[in-house]
Amino acid sequence: MLFSIFIAFTDWAKNMFDQFTTDPYRFDDVTSSPVTAVTPSQEVSRLGRLLPQNVYLGCASWNFPGWKGIVWGETSGVEDLTRRGLACYCKHPILRAVGIDWSFFGTMNEMAYAGMAAQVDEKFRFLIKAPQNVTDAVKRDPKGRFRALNPEFLDLHAAMHEFVYPVINGLGENAGPLVFQLSPIPRPLLPTQAECYSYIDRIAQFFADLPKEVEGEKPVYAIEVRTLSIYTKRLLNALRPTGVRLVIGVHPSMPDVIRQTAALRFFEDPEAEGENWTMKGPLVVRWSLNPVQRHGVAKMTYSPFNRIVHPDPATRAGLVQLIDVAQKSGQASFVIANNKAEGCAPLTMIELAKDLVAKFSSEKDAQMDPRQL
Repeated sequence: MLFSIFIAFTDWAKNMFDQFTTDPYRFDDVTSSPVTAVTPSQEVSRLGRLLPQNVYLGCASWNFPGWKGIVWGETSGVEDLTRRGLACYCKHPILRAVGIDWSFFGTMNEMAYAGMAAQVDEKFRFLIKAPQNVTDAVKRDPKGRFRALNPEFLDLHAAMHEFVYPVINGLGENAGPLVFQLSPIPRPLLPTQAECYSYIDRIAQFFADLPKEVEGEKPVYAIEVRTLSIYTKRLLNALRPTGVRLVIGVHPSMPDVIRQTAALRFFEDPEAEGENWTMKGPLVVRWSLNPVQRHGVAKMTYSPFNRIVHPDPATRAGLVQLIDVAQKSGQASFVIANNKAEGCAPLTMIELAKDLVAKFSSEKDAQMDPRQL
């Protein structure tokens, strides 16, 4: 009898030990513990206070259990973060924005956007990606290979009714940039310079036709290019009159931040040179993938996304310079980082905030009378 009790107790103890040691998130995953926000450190709170109000830093989505102790409280539940996490995410002093990427894969309705807006305050902003049925020139199979031409590519009616109207009506003042990430155009569709020019003209006409005011709001439209053969001065010249913003897209398939900064400077003012230039509208940045990684490998390498694995100081320094130009131009900055940028998006944003506060503080000190220091 005693032996049977001992065996039962041993099995119970082993199960409890395994539960708390094999996976730090397993216990929370099978309970309905409330999602709670982390209590920020004094340093993070200080950064949040010193960061300019029109600098919106954020992450691409928020439903990551590995952010315990970073965004979620140490004892927080992590079940169903997609529905329950946003209200806690937006309480973080640094995270004033969030990217909505899943809108790229399927149309979201006005109620879905309104439900998200109801969880945040009026100062919070969403950066939303347009659906791929509007931004991809081709239909693709599950592996991303060409299947057929896409008849809805850059279709104004589809863009307005499946994206712009639901976003503006649902999010209202919480709507940040509406990003049209143009998927890579297959090379067979651009065999000659004439085809490249034709696509450029079509893209420019699409953005020229987008309404400048929707339901009393003035949307910020932004374009992210992923096809190098059309990422040219001709494209920038064609887009300049439309008012669309040129996204700085940090991705291995694109030039680095320094070269994209040069492109943005030309886009803003073809005559500008060096550091003396002005932004004509908000800065929009999507930091998607570390230059040393591929998408699938990065996901496996960086999971559970609770620490910075591959720091990218060059990109961070380039973004600090861009945000500094935006500040001096009186423009807002929207910077969204993916976990695959360095390993943990919220920690990447905290590091960027440190660099920004240091930059702005040093510039402020340099402008002061030495007798006041």
